[in-house]
Amino acid sequence: MSGQEILAFVRARAAAGALFFDPDGRVMIVQPSYKPQRDIPGGFVEPGETPYEACVREVAEELGIRPPIGRLLVADWAPDPVAGELILFVFDGGLLDAGTLEQVTFADNEITAFGFHPVRDVDGLLVPGLARRVTAAVAARERGETVYLEHGRTLGTR
Repeated sequence: MSGQEILAFVRARAAAGALFFDPDGRVMIVQPSYKPQRDIPGGFVEPGETPYEACVREVAEELGIRPPIGRLLVADWAPDPVAGELILFVFDGGLLDAGTLEQVTFADNEITAFGFHPVRDVDGLLVPGLARRVTAAVAARERGETVYLEHGRTLGTR
């Protein structure tokens, strides 16, 4: 293989986040300080780090807590015209009890607020691709599955 062929390979950036739930089954949505759109806790994978490790680190940095992070719910291939090639991972953060929620702090000032919302409301709260990803992740969690998406959609549903 020539050097030119190697340069033709995709070099995707990766990000990982966690879905957290309250006792009523509502999902945690956060408000980042650096953008107007809401999000889920998480961020980009750093060199030498796995997506799972990035998720654990980002949750600790953004929320100041270290709850157990569970299994992978979604892998989403979601290239963006600005950010480039992206692969986005969503892990199951599970249920956050009152004691854990009392420990939440915005230590790195990346997050300014959080709230729990019914899954049916995410379409009005999140950008479309993330709303689809969150909805698919919740469904995967309920079915005990992991799903592959492209732009937040299962294959064949574009």
